[in-house]
Amino acid sequence: MLKIENLHAEIDGKPILKGLSLTVNAGEIHAIMGPNGAGKSTLGYVLGGRPGYEVTEGSITFDGQDLLELAPNERAAAGVFLGFQYPVEIPGVSNVQFLREALNAQRGTRDEKPLSGAEFLKLAREEARKLDMDAEMLKRPVNVGFSGGEKKRNEMVQMGVVNPKFAILDETDSGLDIDALRIVGDGINRIMRAPDKAVLLITHYQRLLDYVQPDFVHVLADGRIVRSGGADLAHELEREGYAGVTA
Repeated sequence: MLKIENLHAEIDGKPILKGLSLTVNAGEIHAIMGPNGAGKSTLGYVLGGRPGYEVTEGSITFDGQDLLELAPNERAAAGVFLGFQYPVEIPGVSNVQFLREALNAQRGTRDEKPLSGAEFLKLAREEARKLDMDAEMLKRPVNVGFSGGEKKRNEMVQMGVVNPKFAILDETDSGLDIDALRIVGDGINRIMRAPDKAVLLITHYQRLLDYVQPDFVHVLADGRIVRSGGADLAHELEREGYAGVTA
């Protein structure tokens, strides 16, 4: 599904990714772990197409397409979803309005009929219910006044509504208490654990991986993947830290 080869990227002229290669097949969940400043969030931003991150070398192929040739909205329409470490607030735009426009824009690029207001509300309320989020929050401006946990739960509702093929989740466990962590983890499994989907889960800690067990764990350090393994690698990192792996 996703193939990254020798990826180099920089921001403001500073190299961040320095030859990263990674293949993610359909049906797989990959976790990216590593110390601060290693390039984990940069990888997510480059895949999502965030402005300001310049790819200077290498390639990214998604479902046979050159991902780097697609604008951010085209990547989303192709099935790429980026979950942010710090979800943004959008004052004046309700969750319902934001999500309906996003979903119908994507459906339009696939020549699918847009959902009516009633059809969309039924879908959005069901996703909110599954994530134990009060449906009244759908009426509120996107993430405005939400706690950290509510923002992450709201982002999972967004993911459930647009139903992507490939999700990049950047520190989704940040700011979550124990109950919210379980709910979000269950949401990721429900929405994304399927033979035709894949997940790239960026995290500092092993705790989310108790709920979303990865097929592969990769250690990213100084812009490169320096070690890969199974789920047990996350436990090793939790016990011993990154020093021995990244030295």
